[in-house]
Amino acid sequence: MDTVYLNDKYMNEDFLLKRLAERSDQAAFRQLRLPNDKIDFSSNDYLGIVKRELLRETKLRDAESAKRWHGATGSRLLSGNYSYIEETEDFIAGFHEAPRGLLYNSGYDANLGLLSAVPQRGDTIIYDQLCHASIRDGLRLSFAQSHSFIHNDISDLKEKLRRGSGTLFVVTESVFSMDGHLAPLKEIFTICEEFNANLIVDEAHATGVVGERGEGLAQQLGIHSKCFARVHTFGKALGCHGAIVLGTDTLRNYLINFSRPFIYTTAIPSVNVNAARNSYEIFPSMRKERSQLADLVRIFQTELFTSGAGSEKIQVLNSPTPIQAVILPGNEHVKNLSNTLAEHGFDARPILYPTVPKGKERLRIVLHSFNTVDQLMNLIDVIKNSD
Repeated sequence: MDTVYLNDKYMNEDFLLKRLAERSDQAAFRQLRLPNDKIDFSSNDYLGIVKRELLRETKLRDAESAKRWHGATGSRLLSGNYSYIEETEDFIAGFHEAPRGLLYNSGYDANLGLLSAVPQRGDTIIYDQLCHASIRDGLRLSFAQSHSFIHNDISDLKEKLRRGSGTLFVVTESVFSMDGHLAPLKEIFTICEEFNANLIVDEAHATGVVGERGEGLAQQLGIHSKCFARVHTFGKALGCHGAIVLGTDTLRNYLINFSRPFIYTTAIPSVNVNAARNSYEIFPSMRKERSQLADLVRIFQTELFTSGAGSEKIQVLNSPTPIQAVILPGNEHVKNLSNTLAEHGFDARPILYPTVPKGKERLRIVLHSFNTVDQLMNLIDVIKNSD
């Protein structure tokens, strides 16, 4: 007799179906889809490290690290620590001119682990309202009170800090993942000095792209040594997986003792550490790729932001980074434009409400060093001629 595991008696999923139906009614139902060899204007592979298969496996000299290629066997505090992971932490910290670093399994884990552990009850966190979900989830797990400030608005940040109590923290991204804006980090840092606040910067979308060597915005501006913590993730331009939190040796020791996503998870295996190390050895010299990116950004902005997209419904945000946002209010509208681009051979994904606020639905168009000018101009033509 066949055993039935899922049945109405034991598995009532009505509460799940109700919420999924609500998503469908909002035209916000998410589904996985494949790129199907379309021209990539969607991925975070800004420098083409993944597309060009630039990361190669390196034979590890240390046998103990080599045997942990696919599995570290435990958390770092138990059986999962090994020499190569510590060497790589020091290597990456050195590149970013930081005293120490601590590797996490992902950028999400890094933000969650940092922000949930460091600010304490009675402290105040002021964060940019457009900060990533991983930052918001970290704040939600913190015992500190948190308040958002208007995106990139120095006056509002100052007002919120004035009302803060306890130890003060300011959290921002250097490059915002959905708008492509740069944070006014120098001005933010000046305000932090005035209020004795600790600045935390998520450099996820700046790593590899911003700066002469792809060092990130804080380092490019020369304020990196004054940041309380910086988070650099490896899943964007670096083309691999993982993240590092940079700060003092005291911060590193604190996270080892109190950061739950670090303490209670299996350590990152050496295959991931090896890929991150290789990427850090490659991307600093990729000046030609960063120059190509800058050229494509100028073309996109000139053709669409400066001259207009040719449709009153479409708004293009001013962005100096590879992330370009084409605002087209309404989930259905932006999905239709994405489908039209797909019919012309382009992979550009819609970002829907509730990921972004209602009325701010958009195409998130990502430019890469491997995109050609002809490809970009063809994509722009489709956008300009869309209804």
